[in-house]
Amino acid sequence: MNKYHRILSKILQKGKIQDNKKGKIKYLMNQRIDLKPIDLLELFEGHNIARKKLKDELGLFMKGERLTEKYRDIGVSWWDYCGPILINSYPTYFEQLPPLITKINKEKRTSKNYVLFLGANNTESTQQPCLSLIQFQIENDKLILSAYQRSSDANLGLPSDIYHLYLISKQINMSLKSIHLFLGNVHIYENNIDQTIKLLNGEAVKFTLNIN
Repeated sequence: MNKYHRILSKILQKGKIQDNKKGKIKYLMNQRIDLKPIDLLELFEGHNIARKKLKDELGLFMKGERLTEKYRDIGVSWWDYCGPILINSYPTYFEQLPPLITKINKEKRTSKNYVLFLGANNTESTQQPCLSLIQFQIENDKLILSAYQRSSDANLGLPSDIYHLYLISKQINMSLKSIHLFLGNVHIYENNIDQTIKLLNGEAVKFTLNIN
């Protein structure tokens, strides 16, 4: 069982029940996943991830593209419920990422923690980023990438965010040592529990997107 499947299994076995505006969830608080390159390989080869869509989506984020129409053009329709414009969402913050990556590649300072913050309080928002912080650290000429996620849909959001983090790490001109995720609240929606069990049993499944 790979590390991603372990967190799914842990939620099913030990998760608590909570009602929210998107539906009932089974959740755990303050979980951590540590992923080395071999763990990422196991996840990406063993789990159905929309790689091209996620790569193109990240590209639009980094350009600061806020029009949901542009995301539909690349086959990404999961932002449609936000309306025509993504306000205070991922592109608002990811457009700061290209210059930060350039700075990291130029300096490569082991004594400096490079950080991208996502999200702001008390501002209008159509979709507050679930990923809240990405930190880049260098140790022995290798990259250690850490991220804090305030809320994580374990079925759809978590694998996608891991893949985004991996794609971001590939833009840093050094070998990746590890990716570490700190999950404030990681959950499985009630209507996806049966599908999660099937996934862990090795079956091919499709999860329901829960939005409001």
